[in-house]
Amino acid sequence: MNLSKIIAACCLTLSQAAFAHGPIPVPLIGVPTPPVPGLLDGTDPIVVNKEMAIALGKALFWDVNIGSDGMACASCHFHAGADNRTKNQINPGTLIPNADNQFDVLTSGFGGPNHNLQVSDFPLTQFNNPLDKNSGMSYTTDDTIASSGTFSGVFTGTSAFSGMNDDCERSADSIFNVHGIGTRKAEPRNAPTTINAVFNHRNFWDGRANNTFNGSSNWGDRDPDAGVWVQTGRRKVEKQQLHLKNSALASQAVATALSQLEMICSNRSIADIGRKVLFRNPLQHQKVHYQDSVFAPLNLTKSTAGAQKAGLNTTYKKMIRASFARKYWGYTRRGSFGKPAIGGRSYNQMEANFPMFFALAIQLYETTLVSDQAPIDTAVRDADTYMPIGLTNSELRGAEVFIESHCNICHAGPLLTAAAITTNSTLVTPTDGAFYGPEHSLRAFGPESMGNVPVDAAKDAGVTEFPNVVIRDVTRNPAGQQFMDVGFFNTSVGDPEKDPGLNGVDDFNQPLSFSAQYIQYLMGNYENVKDKQAKQVHSCQFMVPIAWNLGFDFSFPAFFTLSADREVDGSREGSSEIAKRSQNCQDNAYAWIPTVDAAITAFNNPSNKKFPIASKASFKAPTLRNIELTGPYMHNGSMATLEQVIEFYARGGNFDNKNQHDFLATTPMSTNPQKRADLLAFLKTLTDDRVRFERAPFDHPEIIVPNGHPGDDNLVSGGNTMDSALATEDFITIPAVGKNGITTAIKPFANNLITN
Repeated sequence: MNLSKIIAACCLTLSQAAFAHGPIPVPLIGVPTPPVPGLLDGTDPIVVNKEMAIALGKALFWDVNIGSDGMACASCHFHAGADNRTKNQINPGTLIPNADNQFDVLTSGFGGPNHNLQVSDFPLTQFNNPLDKNSGMSYTTDDTIASSGTFSGVFTGTSAFSGMNDDCERSADSIFNVHGIGTRKAEPRNAPTTINAVFNHRNFWDGRANNTFNGSSNWGDRDPDAGVWVQTGRRKVEKQQLHLKNSALASQAVATALSQLEMICSNRSIADIGRKVLFRNPLQHQKVHYQDSVFAPLNLTKSTAGAQKAGLNTTYKKMIRASFARKYWGYTRRGSFGKPAIGGRSYNQMEANFPMFFALAIQLYETTLVSDQAPIDTAVRDADTYMPIGLTNSELRGAEVFIESHCNICHAGPLLTAAAITTNSTLVTPTDGAFYGPEHSLRAFGPESMGNVPVDAAKDAGVTEFPNVVIRDVTRNPAGQQFMDVGFFNTSVGDPEKDPGLNGVDDFNQPLSFSAQYIQYLMGNYENVKDKQAKQVHSCQFMVPIAWNLGFDFSFPAFFTLSADREVDGSREGSSEIAKRSQNCQDNAYAWIPTVDAAITAFNNPSNKKFPIASKASFKAPTLRNIELTGPYMHNGSMATLEQVIEFYARGGNFDNKNQHDFLATTPMSTNPQKRADLLAFLKTLTDDRVRFERAPFDHPEIIVPNGHPGDDNLVSGGNTMDSALATEDFITIPAVGKNGITTAIKPFANNLITN
């Protein structure tokens, strides 16, 4: 074969990647949640009473006592699992390198702390013609729309029995204030929905909530000091490592509970939260519906049909003892577990292990928040293609627009996100007797589980039998192909210099990106590979290879093609791994990786075209389920309506950059209003009425949520009871709801915006 034919073959490979359409949108009914070995199963499970642990998690998630000043996890996730507040929700871009932390004036003419968002503030990046990027950008800002959180401060103590707020030394924040009077802080990224979040391989927009839960932090196996205290004898305890996979929700929970933007004052640990609440009645300040779907079956509610009452008729300590194995809480002596940062009495075992109890209980509760009864789930499916033919004509056309516009590359599988790695992989793996979908349209697990589409099309979305965490795909980089973390994409929503996203680092200065770790693996720097999955990537599943064996040597800048520079994938681990990594290859010529020496040489070459990584300004693709109700949209909250989201994709994004995924290009939607209307109709088929009407499992206790401060972005009043330097507050009360839900549907975010 001559060089021109080789180049033609390369172009064919790239064109397959560029024009394959990926999996079709499929139902969630019958899809298993990712397993967590050792949590509930085996001879020595961590959780011994699943139902009580779920109740514990629901209480902890909604309880305003968990925060330092009335903030619960649910304070940012009370509306379809997201946050629909519109006042005091702006962050000035605090994640920007060398940020000036200055708020911008939005297009309404206002902005900053305590601004009440208006219709004209959106989108945050505007074009003269919203369907034509070449029309010129008329406005942009690096401010983000997110969630109002805590006042923060320095923790000095709290009561173990009463009072919602901690004792903290508080003062007006230097950024979040109106003329020197302190306002609540706002987070730098939009709060995504917690509904269906159990399927995400990693959580947070930048993936820093690790898939592996270590018992005490969000960093998984990256954290060398993490672990839990285990009683190993009558008078003996020891700290042991914990490695619970598919537990990114637990990792997220501990990170959130330690955030000084979201929930707490500094110097307060999660063990201190345990000390605060263990002897209290859960939800002691919040009414609980007498028909709560989780609490009522366990006889935990105090309420009756005639009287809604606050709290549960137990304590957190009793719930932990009933939920978790005794070896994690039964040791009563102090002295082994450290002391609070502020000094005082040493922790006991239950307090020291409260991070694990807190995180795993919340994870088990959130595992129940699966919305699989939307029209996209219940519609009749074509027996061959598995397309949802039971939808209306407009909705079905919208599904076709979704596919032809390549939306399904980022939003693949039943969760409508490629970030559901384990779930998507499970569905395309042939499994005897395994089916999913509605009874009238069951589909077998296997290669055609997501539709009768070319095998390569599913792989283009990173969906393979082997749950690869890294893919090699085409971007706007001059080199063409780049390594990408599966489920993370640069879609050019914001200026790539303003938020590193996946290109950030952890607390140990190691890259968040699996792709960066995989390159370290290729170079033989195994000590720099902190996540085991980055050592188990199947190169033959790449849409674009890294090393290529055509049976003869040739030179091509984007691939390792010389026999001296490549080795069989898996050969470093042994013959059994070679066999595994050669299974079901789209092309056995791809089942190769560079040798260590070749990888090092390429990495150190300034003109290297083999190892570019598309992690800068790359963010996790969110689920599209219930998207109608979970605005504002994008990681920076920059779009208020689905119409604005569709316009964004129709024009091909906002900020062209070399890390931008190549599928994001102008689509036929830009000149066809019918296609845009049909796509909008399809997106609304993803809403589950149980979410819309807060029916079980989406019912909840009462919660009172901070909603900005009396006044506006130019005037607030001091005199908050926590500190006179802080602004007084407004609140909204979200009433307690039982299993039968509410009669008036919750509304989209944009309905709350001020019309000007």
